[in-house]
Amino acid sequence: MDADIFVPFVFFGFLAAIILVPIYLRERTRQSAHHLIAQALEKGQQLDPALMRSLTDTQKKPQDKARSSLGSGVVLLALAGGFAAGGYFVGGYAEEAFNGMMVPAVILGSLGVAFILLAIVDYSTKKKDD
Repeated sequence: MDADIFVPFVFFGFLAAIILVPIYLRERTRQSAHHLIAQALEKGQQLDPALMRSLTDTQKKPQDKARSSLGSGVVLLALAGGFAAGGYFVGGYAEEAFNGMMVPAVILGSLGVAFILLAIVDYSTKKKDD
């Protein structure tokens, strides 16, 4: 198999695995909980309502959006700094390499600033609600 065909297959296979494996594992855990409940009911055991809620609860707990956005923004700014530093160090060899490294740095930096601004807005909105 040629590398021109093999590399995209590996990339998209890896991407599919990253997306599909957590979904499969979550569904398997849910099925296991339902199977456990069915077995308990067949044996005539009383089920604690708190246990039922914990086994069948599919809703996620609300996250702190401001903290999550701030963390994403900091990570994106760090990545932008890494690309910019890489471009600076590689720039001595070729001007095109510097320009090529600055493109993702600017994109990631812009996204990082946007996430930090979103965190500020979320925090101020949360502060007003309290």
